[in-house]
Amino acid sequence: MTTPHRPSKPYLVRTGVDGILADLDEGDAVPPERELATRFGVSRETVRQALHELLVEGRIERRGRGTVVSRPKLVQRLSLESYTEGAAGHGRVPGRLPVTWEDISASTEIAEALDISAGDDVMHLERVLLADGQRIGLESTYLPRHRFDRLTETFDPATSLYAAIRNCGVRFGSATERIETVLPSPREAALLETTTAMPMLRLHRRSLDTNGRPIEMVRALYRGDRIAFETTLT
Repeated sequence: MTTPHRPSKPYLVRTGVDGILADLDEGDAVPPERELATRFGVSRETVRQALHELLVEGRIERRGRGTVVSRPKLVQRLSLESYTEGAAGHGRVPGRLPVTWEDISASTEIAEALDISAGDDVMHLERVLLADGQRIGLESTYLPRHRFDRLTETFDPATSLYAAIRNCGVRFGSATERIETVLPSPREAALLETTTAMPMLRLHRRSLDTNGRPIEMVRALYRGDRIAFETTLT
């Protein structure tokens, strides 16, 4: 006779905490570990494991010395709209914190993506992406300098890059994106105000204009607890 599978204690605690969260609003305090351990008759370590799962999923977050219910994740469509358009479309206030805005020499990988020669001048823009003041992503964009040289004088790194590119008379035609799960480096974790144990979504994008010419190569890192991506399949 097969022995029935019994749910683990962390799973049962997780299910119980889910029920508690359903009755709370965004920003409400989550009961402390000691209280939850007593309520469910388990150790604090078991409660801590269940809460960690909810933290990674973005259901709860740390604020000061306490834990509160998080705001629902920002759901970003996989499309050619800018981050500004996507965040605003979901009622969130987008923002950017410039980290790097510099000229570099194209590596072999960047040169192939932008259809230029290795060593050619490339503009590198690195920014922290914000939603309602929360750090949700770290984005690095590489642009061929010969094509977008005017941005050096006219572009404000705190504003929408896609809007600036369109103002140069360039229209986005298509893009190829790849998403994978990674852990951040210490530098990336610090810029995103989290730890190196927080799962991240790494996005690689190569965008082309309506004539098939490369516009950009992008490497972006997103906090898995604060953003999700969706697309429509037909």
